[in-house]
Amino acid sequence: MLERYYPNVCVNRYDEIDLGELKKNGIKGLIFDIDNTLVATHTKEPDFELIKWIDYVKSLGFKLCIVSNASKQRVELFNKKIGLNSICRAVKPMKFSFVKAAKMLGLRPNEIAVVGDQIFCDISGGNKAKMLTILVKPIHKKELWFVRLKRVPEKFILSKYNNFKNGS
Repeated sequence: MLERYYPNVCVNRYDEIDLGELKKNGIKGLIFDIDNTLVATHTKEPDFELIKWIDYVKSLGFKLCIVSNASKQRVELFNKKIGLNSICRAVKPMKFSFVKAAKMLGLRPNEIAVVGDQIFCDISGGNKAKMLTILVKPIHKKELWFVRLKRVPEKFILSKYNNFKNGS
């Protein structure tokens, strides 16, 4: 039952994702959450380092999309400098926004990896949509109160995931 919340891959930061390994496994597109995945929640725009990394990922031929539960204003402001396909008010973990993103990218679900910091939104939604899921550690401790509440059961699930992954 908990397996539906398990990511396929865990990394510390978005820039630690093994893009070569993804390509080797047939991944052609990436769906990103914004808040605490690419930037801290209180950061309005991508920094130079992130812009450079996004350009690099694009240069490798990956198709990219943002899927965020944030407002249209938040997503548009963040996306202004990087110009990715985007979906706001995504109602994650519902899978319809992930399916819509796949259509926007012109890819099948098994050709897409979802990158996010929240098990109950990003990972669960990506798993429901039959996409590869990559969990990143939250960038910053400052989070909305309801996100902080979800971190407690997330720790439990991650402990079970680590036992599962290590064969215990």
